[in-house]
Amino acid sequence: MPGFQVAVAGGSISGLLAAREAAAGGASVVVLEEDTEIGTPEHCGGLVSMEGMKNLAMVPDAAAIENDRVKKAEIVSPFAGFEVNAEKQKVVVLDRRALDKQAALQAQRAGAEIRVKCSVRSFRRDGPSYIIKTSEGDVTCDYFVDARGVASIINRNREGVLSSAQYEVFAPWIYRDTIAVAFDSEKYPGFFAWVIPTGEGRGKVGVAGRAINAASALKSYMDAKGSYSVVRKVYAPIWVGGPLEHFTDGKTVIVGDAAGQTKPTTAGGIYTCGMGGILAGRAIVGAISGSDKRLDYKPGWASIFGEEFEKMLLARRLFERLDNRAIGELFAAVPPEELQEASSTGDFDFHSAALSKVLSVKSAARMAKALIGNEIRRLLDG
Repeated sequence: MPGFQVAVAGGSISGLLAAREAAAGGASVVVLEEDTEIGTPEHCGGLVSMEGMKNLAMVPDAAAIENDRVKKAEIVSPFAGFEVNAEKQKVVVLDRRALDKQAALQAQRAGAEIRVKCSVRSFRRDGPSYIIKTSEGDVTCDYFVDARGVASIINRNREGVLSSAQYEVFAPWIYRDTIAVAFDSEKYPGFFAWVIPTGEGRGKVGVAGRAINAASALKSYMDAKGSYSVVRKVYAPIWVGGPLEHFTDGKTVIVGDAAGQTKPTTAGGIYTCGMGGILAGRAIVGAISGSDKRLDYKPGWASIFGEEFEKMLLARRLFERLDNRAIGELFAAVPPEELQEASSTGDFDFHSAALSKVLSVKSAARMAKALIGNEIRRLLDG
């Protein structure tokens, strides 16, 4: 029975970076990925800042960059909309399959072993070690890293889960320099539809929402835009409920989507989940060496993202109460000068600061009116 100090279940960006850090620290590591290929299925939009990637020590290879010419985002609702200049954010669209393989190569070069089409069926403690039953036989380890994604967190809490669909699409209405976001509380309750361009006339088009038929909602969204061809379809739940209370359980370490480290506002997580993996891997090295036996890496992760996630969760709770009329009134209340400043000084990875600028005192009265009107309509409808 093969034995390792660390076994990572899931070849996601968080799992692979945890493996990289643990192996670089001298631990024997195996990554167990259930799919036939690292990076598959790709259900991530792939939007990330270059600054965030540098912090992950992962400057993307040329093969991983699908689009580095994003200049603006058009944000609309049935009643109003606005445009955000995104040039200074240095946002790129990545091919997650290529990016995850890059992370896998880093992990392998650090000393980790990677196995694909090797699913974890169960794991249990056996004295100081774990026995992991996989489709390729049993494996033992001292530390188990759960990087199995949303499927793992669903077993704990379904409240923060939304249905989503994302297609790779060829269409004349996709422009290489423009991200499109459409809010509609009736069609996509609790979320939105999006277009992320990977090139001129091609991109990732998706929808998500609470208790919706994602395939039907996405078809309606695209039909309203014009002609298109779909070349790939992916359906997957997304998590917007915020981080778990604990990232560790004994010698089990939870990272990435499985730990709720995706953003509550957008469900994006390359940077936030990747940092979770890095901090988890380093914590395991500290526990093995005896330099820090606590293993709890959540304080370190929370020192970076905790305040940001609290603000995003607050924004989500507010947003989920709004009807289309209130959303339109809020959009119409955004001061153009504040929007321009937020575009120039905002941080893609920490967007609550930009949101605070947009929701400035200059628009407070109009926004308060919109919110009060929304609550009155909810009372009348109830």
